[in-house]
Amino acid sequence: MTSVPRPIADLSADEARRIALRAQGLLGAPDRRSGVRGVLRHLGAVQLDTISVLARSHELIPYARLGAVGRTTVEQAYWTGTHAFEYWSHAACVLPIEEWPHFAFRRRAYRGRPHWNHRLPGGTYDQVIKQLTTEGPLTATELGGAKRTSDWWDWSGTKVAVERALMYGEVVCVERRGWKRVYDLAERAVPAALLHDELDDTECLRRLVGLAGRSLGVGTRADIADYHRLKGDQVDAVIADSGLVPVTVEGWGRAAWADPEALATPPRGRHRTTLLSPFDSLIWDRARTERIFGFTHRLEAYVPKPKRVHGYFAMPVLAGGRLVGRVDPAREGRTLVAKQVTLDGPKAVPAVAQALVEAAGWVGITDVRVERVDAPELREPLAQEVSRTLAAALR
Repeated sequence: MTSVPRPIADLSADEARRIALRAQGLLGAPDRRSGVRGVLRHLGAVQLDTISVLARSHELIPYARLGAVGRTTVEQAYWTGTHAFEYWSHAACVLPIEEWPHFAFRRRAYRGRPHWNHRLPGGTYDQVIKQLTTEGPLTATELGGAKRTSDWWDWSGTKVAVERALMYGEVVCVERRGWKRVYDLAERAVPAALLHDELDDTECLRRLVGLAGRSLGVGTRADIADYHRLKGDQVDAVIADSGLVPVTVEGWGRAAWADPEALATPPRGRHRTTLLSPFDSLIWDRARTERIFGFTHRLEAYVPKPKRVHGYFAMPVLAGGRLVGRVDPAREGRTLVAKQVTLDGPKAVPAVAQALVEAAGWVGITDVRVERVDAPELREPLAQEVSRTLAAALR
């Protein structure tokens, strides 16, 4: 790690928390005019995931910031027109199309790995490009088949080829049909002014580090690296020229960097009360979440059921700028079932009830049922508060 310049500001833990919330669009009035695309540009990355309980994660993220935005509106914002593209960032993410040039460093790196974890029959790659050229846009199935067997990662040669072409930047995902990617040539889908790999690796990294810092508001070297899954030494090489400034944060015990614009104006405004996807960029970094909110969270979807503590897809509840509990949701017909609820004491009851009722209304559900609460004495107060909140919402 390189030496860090003298900090220009000392932040309290509370100031850092509020800066982070505002930077993530969860403190202050939401920019409804720019809608879902504005959220995407503001965050710089929206993580994708196949799990759908209440809704898919890429829907939950704008919902958490804008409220009950139409789910069709969310899909159209990502995949209609040339506003976004899918690529590997923090994980598989939707990214603003303006960031296409910034990922030239990663496209070059993938091109330098010709096997890319899967064997590819000779001629298959060229055939896929030719087929997309003459017939595209197409799904992997339409290109010749996505899988050889029912095993999740047992891809066909066609699927390997088209995913490799996506990594190389020759094709992009232009639409999702039933969660299947629809591929087309990048030269047809990416605006000509952006379709280039002209930025060298250093410039790509400098821009991504600056963007990550602005999306976080304030973060450590590790926080900033994790946002787009960069290496620590890559961050070190460019952070001095990224536009971020060094700060200290009470209790962090390590150097931090902040967006100077975030320091210029104290964070004020309305706090959002909402359920959060575990893949939300506010909390996707578990170490940062614990450091900022004192809240330990783990996605248990891939944990054997007997070993789960909070449930399959436990969603943290944000209220008053703090994480006040979590809910493991399920859907039964027209009922949202809170299968398991963890509350940070009795004061969290109204907020969790509000979050549950609002989420139910967003996905078109008319009832909410509370099953298990970690503190059994709070189950009935929560159920009663949910009923009152539902009744008020229906007036």
